[in-house]
Amino acid sequence: MNLQFFPSRRLALYTVKLFITRSLAVLLALVLVLMTLDLLGESGKILAIPGNGEPELWRYVSLRVPLLISRFLPFSVLLGTLIAFTGLNQHSEVVAMKAAGISAHQMLAPLILASLVIAGGLFAFNEKVVVNANRQVTAWSDNDYRPVPPESGILSNIWLLNGEDLIQARHVGGQGRRFHAEGVSIYDRERGVLQRIIQADRADPQNGAWKLSKVRVYDSSMNIVRHVPEMTGLEGVKPEQLTLAKVDPDQLDFWTLKERIGQLERAGRPADEAKAGLWHKISGPLSTLLMPLLAATAAFGLARSGQVLMRATIGMALGFAYFVADNFSLAMGNVGAYPPFLAAWAPFLLFLLVGETVLIRSEE
Repeated sequence: MNLQFFPSRRLALYTVKLFITRSLAVLLALVLVLMTLDLLGESGKILAIPGNGEPELWRYVSLRVPLLISRFLPFSVLLGTLIAFTGLNQHSEVVAMKAAGISAHQMLAPLILASLVIAGGLFAFNEKVVVNANRQVTAWSDNDYRPVPPESGILSNIWLLNGEDLIQARHVGGQGRRFHAEGVSIYDRERGVLQRIIQADRADPQNGAWKLSKVRVYDSSMNIVRHVPEMTGLEGVKPEQLTLAKVDPDQLDFWTLKERIGQLERAGRPADEAKAGLWHKISGPLSTLLMPLLAATAAFGLARSGQVLMRATIGMALGFAYFVADNFSLAMGNVGAYPPFLAAWAPFLLFLLVGETVLIRSEE
């Protein structure tokens, strides 16, 4: 009996090479097709803005491609593993490996190790590239693809309830004394009745209130609009309230999100959605570890039995089921139905057991 965890070095390199090349090929094809379809849908909106041209289209592509890579890399690993295992099975290479005393777990061990490296790279890629690209493309699209100030930490489409007043800010950005909001709309309500709508191009915090610039005031009782160069408003609204009004885990890196969760808890506000997103930043990339395990059904069984396609279909179905369960669990965690840790990790642990069970039964 072969008790080594890995097969021979030559065999491990051979299977890892097949696994990586097929996965990268699938990822490249998916990104090219999806980016083309996305660009066809958004290019008209981008070019409709005066001053936008080909550079803006390439900018949109540069911001969207990292998001597509992050989202579809685990799925590409699944399909790449299925393609590699199906080829090994059809050429009877799996039979040769098993005849040499190599178990199914030893065949998978090099792929699991390669998947762990891919998961680490994906986590770093998400933290350094994807969150910034997501924040920028969201702010840009929320501004109808008009120019957005190149500020760090910018948030878009912020809504805040202050007493009875409803506050919207198109953009919030800057740090310290440079913190400000743009495109501010204040819906002044009294006993549920709208009294005024105050719109300002810019708002800067100043002595417990905010200085509003280039203001337009609509008075519902007189049905008139007044233009005011400057005025003071938003009394009692702190800058932290605007930054905490929208905590999107997809737009914040791990440590910034962890800091925002602490701020939410100190402010007595719900943080379950942010906590689930924090844990999912780890469990999401680690889903690449499951893909070789779920796709392993395509590797076992005789090719002459005519069930290779069925086994590959089962592996693909297991992979699809994981992504569906992961999205469902995360959605339930966002609404507070599941605890944050369970929402992020339950699908991973469940399909780890499912994949291991299927693998053991297939090997038997």
